[in-house]
Amino acid sequence: MNTNINIPDLHQPALAARLQHRLDNKTKPLGSLGRIEALALRIGLILGSDTPALRDPQMLVCAADHGLAARGVSAYPSDVTWQMVENFLAGGAAVSVLARQHGIALMVVDCGVAHDFAPRAGLLVHKIAPGTADALQGPAMSAEQCAQAIANGQQVVRELPGNALLLGEMGIGNTSAASMLLARLAGLDVADCTGAGTGLDADAVQRKIGVLRQVLARHATEAEPLDALAAFGGFEIATLVGAVLQAAVERRVIVVDGFIASAAVLVASALQPAVLQRCVFAHRSGERGHALMLAHLKAEPLLDLGLRLGEGSGAALAWPLLASACAVLREMASFEAAGVSRQDEISVSATP
Repeated sequence: MNTNINIPDLHQPALAARLQHRLDNKTKPLGSLGRIEALALRIGLILGSDTPALRDPQMLVCAADHGLAARGVSAYPSDVTWQMVENFLAGGAAVSVLARQHGIALMVVDCGVAHDFAPRAGLLVHKIAPGTADALQGPAMSAEQCAQAIANGQQVVRELPGNALLLGEMGIGNTSAASMLLARLAGLDVADCTGAGTGLDADAVQRKIGVLRQVLARHATEAEPLDALAAFGGFEIATLVGAVLQAAVERRVIVVDGFIASAAVLVASALQPAVLQRCVFAHRSGERGHALMLAHLKAEPLLDLGLRLGEGSGAALAWPLLASACAVLREMASFEAAGVSRQDEISVSATP
C-alpha cells in the first residue's frame, strides 16, 4: 500500500479558460445548460482535454461482510451479502441491469465475503478474511489487513481499462461503518449520521445508534483516517479507498455512488485532498448521513432521487449525464461554425 503517492492539484488556468471559452461560444444562451456546463468543465479538467471523451467505463462493486452485523444493525442477515454477489454476477441486480443498459463494464471484487465463490468472469477474489471482526470487541481490521485492502484496491484499478471508474459496494452492516467514519472524521454526532440502512424501523434505528455509540467509545482514540478505517471497517470500504487513490493518480473520472462509496472518498480525501477534484458525485442518497457527508466534502451531487440502494446504482443512473456533458463540449456547434448570430451581435445590429 502506498498512501503517500503524489496526487497533484488540477488547477489548470489555461485549460480551464479554453474549456469555458468553448462552452460560452456554443449555440445557446450563455450558461443555459446550467450544471451540465460545470460538469463538462470538470471532466475536461480531470482528463486534461478541451474535447474530453469517456472510454471503457468500469463499475467496481466491492463486497465484504461485517462482524458488527451480528449486533442487529441491519434489517437483513449477513447471508444476503454473498447472495447479492451471486445476483450481480448473474446479471439480475439493479446495478447489473443499469450497467448493461449504459455499456458500463461491471467487475465484482470479493474483498471479504463470508462465502467462497466459484471462479467466473466478472469476479475478482481479494478476500482478506471472511468478514471483519466485531468492532465492539476490538478493531474491525488490523492495521495490516486495512493496508492490504487498500493495496488490493490500487492493484485492481491499475489493471482496469478506461478513464472512468464508477464506485459500487455490497456488505450487510456497511452503513454502520460509514456512519461511524463520518461521525469520527467530520466530528459529528453519530445519531445525526445514522439512518435506516436496509430498512430498519424507528426503534431499530435507535438500537443501532446505541451500538454505534458503544463502538465509537470503544475506539475513542482512533482519530486518524486509517486508524478510524481499521477500527470501524470494512474490507470493501478500504478496498474502495485504494481504488479512489489509484484512479486519482491515473486521472480517471471517479463517479461516486451513495453513502458507502462516499465514505471511501471521505477517507481517501482525508489522506489526499486532491482526489476530490477527480470526483463526480452521482446523487444525494436517502440515507440520513449522506447529506452531511456531502456537505463536509463540499460536494454537489447530480441527482436527488431518494435512492438508498447502493451497489453503484446511483452512479450508473448518473452516467448518461457525464456522457452528454462530454458530447456537448465536443460536438455542439459554435456560433461562428453554425452561422448563428450571437445575442451581443444582435444587440449591436439593432442599435439605431
